[in-house]
Amino acid sequence: MSKMIQLELPFPKQMTTIDAIDIIDGFVAGSAQDVIDAYQYLIDTGIVWNLQGRYGRQAQHLIEVGLCTNSTNNQTYSC
Repeated sequence: MSKMIQLELPFPKQMTTIDAIDIIDGFVAGSAQDVIDAYQYLIDTGIVWNLQGRYGRQAQHLIEVGLCTNSTNNQTYSC
């Protein structure tokens, strides 16, 4: 029998909720743009509004300063 080799796919890995949180919390190394992209993913999926409050507050701040955009189908965050 031949041994199978799994190759890395030639396109970027799809972000998941865990990936986004790990980038935001610093468990995975990333640039400032990676952190913004992670927040944008959580905003787009609506998950950010169901996490601990600090995630929603930071997401709201990023929206207010224009670094992220709010999806129209998601609730807005309020303290």
